[in-house]
Amino acid sequence: MADFEKQLTALESVVERLEQGDLSLEESVRLFEEGIKLSDACKKELEAAEGKIQLLVDRGKTGMKVVDLDVKEDVSFGEDEE
Repeated sequence: MADFEKQLTALESVVERLEQGDLSLEESVRLFEEGIKLSDACKKELEAAEGKIQLLVDRGKTGMKVVDLDVKEDVSFGEDEE
C-alpha cells in the first residue's frame, strides 16, 4: 500500500502543477502523460485491494479460502500496441 500513497501524492503534485497553468505546452503534455500513468497505477492498486476485500467478505459468508490476487503491471504508455 505504500506504493499507492506515493503514487497518489505524485499524482496530486502533477495536478497542482498543471492547474497553475504557467508551463510550456511540451511540459504540460509530459506532465499530463505522467498523470495518466500515475492514475492508472493507482486504479490497479485500488482494484487489487477491492478484490482482496471481496474475497474476505465472501470467505466470511461461505468459508472460502482467501488467496492473493496476481495483478500484472503491464502498463505501457506512449507506445503503439500491436
